[in-house]
Amino acid sequence: MSHRRAVALMVLATLLWSIAGVVARQLDNAASFEITFWRSLFAALALSVALTLMRGPGMWRGLAKARWPVWFSGLCWSVMATAFMLAISLTTVANVLISMAIAPLMTALFARIFLQHRLPARTWAAIGVAGVGIAGMFWKDAGTGLSLTGSIVAMAVPLAAALNFTMLQHVGQGQGEPANGPRHDMLPAVLIGTILSAAFTLPLAYPLQASAHDLQLLALLGSVQLALPCLMVVRLSRQLAAPEIALLGLLEVLFGISWAWLGAGETPHASTLIGGALVLAALITNEALALLGRGAQRARNGHARE
Repeated sequence: MSHRRAVALMVLATLLWSIAGVVARQLDNAASFEITFWRSLFAALALSVALTLMRGPGMWRGLAKARWPVWFSGLCWSVMATAFMLAISLTTVANVLISMAIAPLMTALFARIFLQHRLPARTWAAIGVAGVGIAGMFWKDAGTGLSLTGSIVAMAVPLAAALNFTMLQHVGQGQGEPANGPRHDMLPAVLIGTILSAAFTLPLAYPLQASAHDLQLLALLGSVQLALPCLMVVRLSRQLAAPEIALLGLLEVLFGISWAWLGAGETPHASTLIGGALVLAALITNEALALLGRGAQRARNGHARE
C-alpha cells in the first residue's frame, strides 16, 4: 500500500467515526443506555463476522485463551464505546469530540508514567495548553446550562484510550509477551470491548423502545461507524507512523462538529470553539514538531551513512 493511499484511507476512517453524533440526533425513541447497547451489539456482530473471515474459526479458540493484556485492552475499548455514546446523549457533539481530542497527550503522559518514556518540553507545554482549553470549556458549560455531566463522561473516552494505547505500545515493544507460545493478538480486544459494552448496558437499557428506523441507524453506527474504521486503523498502523495517525485522527473533531452543525442544527458555543482551538493548536503543534524532529534525525542519519 502506498503512503498516499494509506493517508486517504485514514481520512476515510475519521470521516466514518465522525458521523456518530449527527446519526444519533436522528433517532426517534432510543436514548442513552439503549443507544449504547444496540450500537455495541451491532458492532460485536460485525466484528465477529469480519474477524472470523480474517482469522478463521481458530480466532474463537484463541480468544478463549487470551491473556490479561488482551482483556485489559478489551475493557478499555468497552469504556470508550460506552462513555462515548452516553456523552453524546448528555451534551453537544462538539464538547464530546474536543474532550476526546486530548487522548494523544494523555497517552504521552501515561507512557511517561508507566513506560518511563521521556517527554520533551514541547509535549509538557502542549499538555498544559490543552488542559487550559478543556478546563475553560467545562467552566463555561457549568455557567451556560450545558451538561457538565456529559463533558465529564466524555473525558472517560480519552482516559481509557490513553490506557489502551499505552498497553498496546507496551505489548508492541515485546514487553509482557509470553516466554513460550505465540505473541499476543490484540485485534480481538476490539470485539471483547463491544461484547462487554453491550452486556454492561443491556440491563440499563430496559425498556427497549427503539423503532425500526432507530435500529437501522444503530446498525449503521455499530458496523460502519465503529467496527469498520477500527479494523481499518489497526491495518493502517502498519503503514503510517503514530504521529501521522494522531494528526489525521484530529479530522474527526472537524468532521464531527461540521456534521452536527449542518445535519442536526447544533451550533457550537463560543466557549467550545475557543477551548477546542486551544486543544487542537496544542496537538497539531506538538505532533508537527515531532514529525519535523524525526525527519531531521533521519536526514542526519542519512548524511552520516554517506
